[in-house]
Amino acid sequence: MGMSEISTSSGQSQVCQGPRIAVVAALEREVAPLIRNWKARVAESSGRKYRLFENGNVTLVCGGIGSEAARRTTEAVIRETKPSRIVSVGFAGALDATLRVADVLEPRTVIDAQDGSRTDTGHGEGMLVSFASVAGRDQKERLRKAYAGAAAVDMEAAAVAHGAESRSVAFHAVKAVSDASSFDMPDMRQFVSSEGEFRTGKFALHVAIRPWLWRSTISLARNSRKASRALCAALEKLLVRMQEETPMKEVL
Repeated sequence: MGMSEISTSSGQSQVCQGPRIAVVAALEREVAPLIRNWKARVAESSGRKYRLFENGNVTLVCGGIGSEAARRTTEAVIRETKPSRIVSVGFAGALDATLRVADVLEPRTVIDAQDGSRTDTGHGEGMLVSFASVAGRDQKERLRKAYAGAAAVDMEAAAVAHGAESRSVAFHAVKAVSDASSFDMPDMRQFVSSEGEFRTGKFALHVAIRPWLWRSTISLARNSRKASRALCAALEKLLVRMQEETPMKEVL
């Protein structure tokens, strides 16, 4: 454990002594407001290159969309940085109709919809479900009924949780709502590569020639920006809190 300087999004710095923390996101646009002043470097693991953003004892990596990308990225960042804590961050779709865009969740339970396994984060409250693909309105309703009390759905948290558990690393999750329960997300599968990369150009061309998608796409972009700002503000506070709440075993 070391003493390091943590820069906030406002550019201010503070000296913190705390554990090494790894943060796993899917896409840089989700966390852009937070990492704009962080140092960046490239690391390689199992033949793949990852761009790491570092700030004091914290390393953030954006590994791509989906559980497989999240699993690979989690394994890579654990090997590279040997963290004592790992945080899954990003966007989520609301299952709870009372949730609004930019609401932030710190779920106590993360459920893997593929096998029904559950991870207790030991923090926060409520349930987050990780599903294999982007959930549209009908799929959200099915998940809400299948997992009573679940607040939201994402794609990566359960994979990060499994990776952290396999390496005995403490796990946490922070998600911001990017689409309300009634919002019907378009089918994004054809725009996500096997590596978990979002093919922005292909998606833009697809939407450009389908005017009936313009309104929902504009709303999604606006909501994503709001969710990103809320996510980064919450994550910034969480990271400072984690640095201050160093477990005794990390001091010894």
